[in-house]
Amino acid sequence: MRILISGASVAGPSLAYWLARRGFSPTVVEIAPGLRGGGYAVDFRSEAHLAILARMGVLDDLRAVETGGSPMRFVDTAGAERFALPPEFTGGELEVLRSDLARVLHERTRADCEYVFGDTITSLTETEEGVEVAFAASAPRTFDLVIGADGLHSNVRRLAFGPESEHVTHLGYHLARWTVPGAEPVGRVSVAYNEPGRMISVSDGERGVDAFAVFASGILAYDRRDLAAQKRLVADALDGMGWRAAELVAALDGADELYCDSISRADVPAWSRGRIALAGDAAHGATVGGMGTGSAVVGAYVLAGELAAAGGDHRTAFTAYEKELRDFATLCQEGGENAGAFLAPATAERLAERDAMMRSPEFAAMMLEAGLERAGGIDLKDYGPC
Repeated sequence: MRILISGASVAGPSLAYWLARRGFSPTVVEIAPGLRGGGYAVDFRSEAHLAILARMGVLDDLRAVETGGSPMRFVDTAGAERFALPPEFTGGELEVLRSDLARVLHERTRADCEYVFGDTITSLTETEEGVEVAFAASAPRTFDLVIGADGLHSNVRRLAFGPESEHVTHLGYHLARWTVPGAEPVGRVSVAYNEPGRMISVSDGERGVDAFAVFASGILAYDRRDLAAQKRLVADALDGMGWRAAELVAALDGADELYCDSISRADVPAWSRGRIALAGDAAHGATVGGMGTGSAVVGAYVLAGELAAAGGDHRTAFTAYEKELRDFATLCQEGGENAGAFLAPATAERLAERDAMMRSPEFAAMMLEAGLERAGGIDLKDYGPC
């Protein structure tokens, strides 16, 4: 069976790996001209996550490039520490740069899967025999199945399921990340400063010192391709902050890249329609704190396993895939529901309450344990040798 996967980040290549080994023929299409860079870190947090990586044969490769996690210090305007979080709080059991993860997954799959970079799907037409797919740059092709593994702002979901507004819930915050040229490295630590409804932090990234900001907001209308408009939006949201905010915001002018997005959650009533299904963040993502990277690799394993178990019968397989994964993915998403409110409490009172709670080692340990329980909340099925 020929299966088209949209997206070459985490869920897409992970799914391609398992499909190829179970006798399917996967093609991965990615709108970017090559593997995406980006120096921010992603993490894996449970035995379930690590077990899948081990079965894929990539765990040792990722161990070789793991960052080790970084403690996070919250400071006042003078730089004095208010409280600190240990490395495992932000980095889980295995933390790597997203760019390294994408590279390792691509290296593991490129011999068995077709990759098409610099292209995107423009239309999907389902027939009795398959799905007729039109592309922006390539000739039309027909596939037996199509899987949208193209993130929270999924193109496949928009084309096949309806507008994003019907499937993504805004959680009241936005975030932004950019590089600050010439800034003094801060070492293996992230340093954050808060004011009510706003946070800004610095850490050492892949290309130098990175600034990261979170701010409370309603739904903001802007062109995701308009870099200048996004810079203005972020600068306005952080205007007047103390500590190092003025220095960090000034660096926005010369930044050639800016990651800016809402803190949101995918709420998709059903993950499949006919021959088209969703995986990873497109189905069950949460921008921050939802353990989306680990859920993506687990979901890819389950989806490919159910397709193989059903002999390629997509109706049976898609139903079983969602039944097997839905509760686990929803539980993981819960970790993202309060991520914005934790990083940037909306009022001075809530900010003081958070700081007081996080100074308690017992409370911090409880939060860490709750995250591990969510990340490990699935018994992995054995789909047999492949």
